[in-house]
Amino acid sequence: MINSNIQSTAQISPAAQLAENVEVGHYAIIGPEVKIAEGTRIGDHCVITGNTAIGKNCQIFTGAVIGSVPQDLKYKGEKTELIIGDDNIIREYVTINMGTAASDKTIIGNGNLIMAYAHIAHDCVIGNNVILANVGTLAGHIVIEDKAILGGLAAVHQFVRIGRLAIVGGCSKVIQDIPPYSMCDGHPAKVRSLNRVGLERAGINHQARVSLKSAFTILFNSGLTIPNALKKVETDIMPCPEVTHLINFIKNSQRGVCR
Repeated sequence: MINSNIQSTAQISPAAQLAENVEVGHYAIIGPEVKIAEGTRIGDHCVITGNTAIGKNCQIFTGAVIGSVPQDLKYKGEKTELIIGDDNIIREYVTINMGTAASDKTIIGNGNLIMAYAHIAHDCVIGNNVILANVGTLAGHIVIEDKAILGGLAAVHQFVRIGRLAIVGGCSKVIQDIPPYSMCDGHPAKVRSLNRVGLERAGINHQARVSLKSAFTILFNSGLTIPNALKKVETDIMPCPEVTHLINFIKNSQRGVCR
């Protein structure tokens, strides 16, 4: 461990692996199986525990508890892990659990913003550039695709998927899959519209946006059943990668898609 940025009150296991230029704040606790890559900053009073690997240039703020055992009665102490990528911002008092035997790991990608008091449970898979707002709560086995946004105080049921570039409004109750490129809100959450602004900001081209708008009209406003709506989208809409992703996401849904 090569480091000159560790406060004297921090408690770090001699077995922990901290790269050069890792900063550790006052009274932080870091366990023996933890690996932290260069440039990451651990705030005061954080607990980094379990079989946890944290990437480069992450910022973890005061009081976060990272890598604790799953809140799952089926967990019996089996060897699992938590993998966190690069450039993540994890704000105050966030809690993130390791995986269970079901998938062995919880995974968080790169460039995510996880705001204060949010919770990410066991076996979740979070993509890149996701925003999880204050007190957003994820149950186990949730998948969030790239550039999705979950509003503050929103709660997501286990095994739900949230699609790419989707936005879920604050205080929503999410019990079914959230389609990619959608804006959803409610209790339970329902599709309200296409995320037009998000698509433009993400650089999705005009023709793809037009195709997605037409696909959303068929899928969510035509009154057709999902299988019939999907067939109509596949035959009537000019194909593009975004529409293909939307179709495949819906076809692969296990919990059903909110409409």
